Amino acid sequence: MTDLLYREEILEHYKDPQNFGTLKACDISSRQHNPFCGDDIEISVKYHTEKIAEISFTGKGCALAIAAASILTEYAKGKTKKELAVFSEDDMLRLLGIEVSETRKKCALLPLVVLKDCL
Repeated sequence: MTDLLYREEILEHYKDPQNFGTLKACDISSRQHNPFCGDDIEISVKYHTEKIAEISFTGKGCALAIAAASILTEYAKGKTKKELAVFSEDDMLRLLGIEVSETRKKCALLPLVVLKDCL
């Protein structure tokens, strides 16, 4: 039952992604592309001191990549650069709350790669 709830959460984040759009004024942004499946994610960040004050993403891709970007941007709000610098791939996979096959890990982790580039 719990696994089903997590799958539903992934679908909800895909259908109605949080923080989707472009920040009018950002401090930094990064864009990465996954050539294996075509996922393309850009994350923009506005900092207040060392904390993320605003964050958004745009892009296209599979349900997992879009949902992961939505979930990660929600998680990152208010976090410091230091906190996010130690946020690992395993942490990201736990945040998603579903089993991710080896072939889909690049999709699930692409938003993390982009966010790390913004730090």
